[in-house]
Amino acid sequence: MKRIFIPILLAGALQATAQDHMTPELLWSLKKVNADGMTASGNSVYYNVRQTDVTTEKSSTKRYLLNVADGNRKEWQMPEGKMIIQRDANGWYATDDKSLYHSTDKGKTWKEIFGGLENVDNVRVSPDGKYIAFSKEVLVKPMMGTDLYPELKKTTAQVYTDLNYRHWDTWEDGKFSHIFVAPISGGAAKDIMADEPYDSPQKPFGGAEDFVWNPDSKGVVYVCKKKFGKAYATSTNTDLYYYELKAGSTTNWTPNMMGYDTNPVFSPDGKRVAWTSMAHDGYESDKNDIYVMQLGKGGKTDVQKLNMTAGWDGTVGGFTWDNTGNNIYFTAPVKGTEQLFSIKVPANLMVRMMPVPVQVTNGQFDVNGIVGEAANHEVVVTRCDMNHANELYAVNTANGNMRALTHENDEAYSKITPSETKLRMVRTTDGQEMGVWVVYPPNFDPAKKYPTLLYCQGGPQSALTQFYSFRWNFQLMAAQGYIIVAPNRRGMPGWGVKWNEAISKDWGGQPMKDYLAAIDDVSKESYVDKDRLGCVGASYGGYSVYMLAGMHENRFKTFIAHDGLFDLRSWYGNTEELWFANWDIGGPYWNNSATKSYEDFNPSNFVAKWNAPIMIIQGGIDYRVPIEQGLGAFQAAQLRGIKSKLLYLPNENHWVLHPQNGLVWQKEFFKWLDETLK
Repeated sequence: MKRIFIPILLAGALQATAQDHMTPELLWSLKKVNADGMTASGNSVYYNVRQTDVTTEKSSTKRYLLNVADGNRKEWQMPEGKMIIQRDANGWYATDDKSLYHSTDKGKTWKEIFGGLENVDNVRVSPDGKYIAFSKEVLVKPMMGTDLYPELKKTTAQVYTDLNYRHWDTWEDGKFSHIFVAPISGGAAKDIMADEPYDSPQKPFGGAEDFVWNPDSKGVVYVCKKKFGKAYATSTNTDLYYYELKAGSTTNWTPNMMGYDTNPVFSPDGKRVAWTSMAHDGYESDKNDIYVMQLGKGGKTDVQKLNMTAGWDGTVGGFTWDNTGNNIYFTAPVKGTEQLFSIKVPANLMVRMMPVPVQVTNGQFDVNGIVGEAANHEVVVTRCDMNHANELYAVNTANGNMRALTHENDEAYSKITPSETKLRMVRTTDGQEMGVWVVYPPNFDPAKKYPTLLYCQGGPQSALTQFYSFRWNFQLMAAQGYIIVAPNRRGMPGWGVKWNEAISKDWGGQPMKDYLAAIDDVSKESYVDKDRLGCVGASYGGYSVYMLAGMHENRFKTFIAHDGLFDLRSWYGNTEELWFANWDIGGPYWNNSATKSYEDFNPSNFVAKWNAPIMIIQGGIDYRVPIEQGLGAFQAAQLRGIKSKLLYLPNENHWVLHPQNGLVWQKEFFKWLDETLK
């Protein structure tokens, strides 16, 4: 599921200084590059660079227009008090907290064209410039005491009679995000979802990509899971709904598609729509395919519909049409990296010969976003690796060659020594080949011995690629003198669908053996100090830490678990997205079908075997892995007499989003390792 910051100025003590290796202070001083989109010609790209003052935790942003051909850029300013939300053939559109504005001279002058936008989000203007669509919270089912009993203005009561009473980091308040449409020339905005207790955009992470105008401006397609209560909490069945303005009617475009259907994007000529789809209800990490569907008149769907990636042994990330509508570009994990692919869209979707994806890029990096197609057969993307944060690159689609367009952090990186990263193939206990990333300290000397950390990835079905994190940063860990061992264990995308699926209902089985196979294999090297091995991870990675703490047979000298699942019985009783628990561990603890998960794969059952120091990190508003998991693990360690520490972050969810909390996280992380491993 959606942060780079300026130099740290906490009393001067934390300010970044000259050094030859990565530090927490330097990491947080790096810049974060984000693309805002291409110009219509494809000759230039808008992008922004965000920095955050850690003292105030407030961000500042600089915006640029960059020429793709020569790399020259010029800074431009967002109009005062406004946010540009759209650029198209009709001009530029911007909003403030009340109104929509239009400019026909690229932002030099603005005219207010629509009011009444208080408390709205995700504003979109129709292609013909005549209509506006936006999302807004609407009270549908009163649940707060002040809504149920308006006369009791000081009550803090909340009343629930069904699930899903909280989600991610927010309690349900009876308000749902609905989509509204209105003519810009005047007239009341219409709630196209009426009194439905459903959300679009989808919570908690959906945005403007969850609803798009038909290119003919006659309707809106939106993503929605039209389920409520327990049905919502146990299902992933979102659909694409088409609302026709003239008729005021809504049609389900994907009625027999039972998993996630998301990210609808129309072809440039408006005659087709593409989207990503998963096949199974309840399986949030299912193979993600690209579908293309032919459209009839009035937005009606045709019988022609094709799963473009059905025969391909991989899973799709993001995608975009090319400018002709004949090809689709997409990103996907592949063997420990994330790469750019292309696939040709058949003229006739009722084909016998399935299109075959072509891998465009190849290298030890991640292509993690597609900005758009430029001139001269190039596509602009965002790219990172374990030594470098995101920058913009242009990809030659004919040969995969890449050239950097932005260089925001080149100066910072030029002053430090990078870490070498190698993909090592390891034989697992069941005879499979597993890719394992090994990250070495700067100026690595194989004649020395180094403490080594086994990194356990979350997800559990998240790709472990050449990502660059501002918390779990391998470059930073290696710079403190550690070797990092990061296995692409069972459950990781990029190694085939079968490998990806193998972790479900086997959390504590073969994946744990994969972890141990990885650390055992790397530990054969003379430069690994086998007396100083640590194990760290978050989410499912935190679960893995708890499991391995009870079965490691004295391999590890220390553990760190962040927001990990400690007791599966209590976790099932208070987590929110139950479809995940039902699919991955087999359902509730009172079902015989899930006995193995709750008995053999439940970390709390093995606390008696814990024998090494453990640090536990827990967010206070994490409703995916609620606070009781971290507190239970810490209390167990304390009562066992095991050296342990609890880092509690009361205002953090499943992630760490506040810069000063992030710095404390890193300082405590390395302090613990210094105490227990070095």
